[in-house]
Amino acid sequence: MTIYKIVPQQLWSESVDTGSFTGSPIDIADGFIHFSTAAQLHETARKHFSGVPDLLLVAVSASALGDALKWELSRGDDVFPHLYGSLPVNLAIWVKPLPLDSHFRPVVPEL
Repeated sequence: MTIYKIVPQQLWSESVDTGSFTGSPIDIADGFIHFSTAAQLHETARKHFSGVPDLLLVAVSASALGDALKWELSRGDDVFPHLYGSLPVNLAIWVKPLPLDSHFRPVVPEL
């Protein structure tokens, strides 16, 4: 299964330089890196990233994250993937821009 992380381009660029993504400010505050499944991604993008420019969408294989990935109850009684630890950037399957539409909502690419 592929899971997805929406990341500010600047943070991802810095992570590429160091080899590891340690999380955005909300991830760090919560103590884990927030991911979404394909089914959850559009709502996550709309709810948390509307109006935010310069975003990237990072795809990662859930199985590559091992025991550090936990599936936990969250928004709307749905179970979300949370990574307890850093994300090695070399585990990214792909990274794509996440542009905003004319209403400033993120446009999720076809997955």
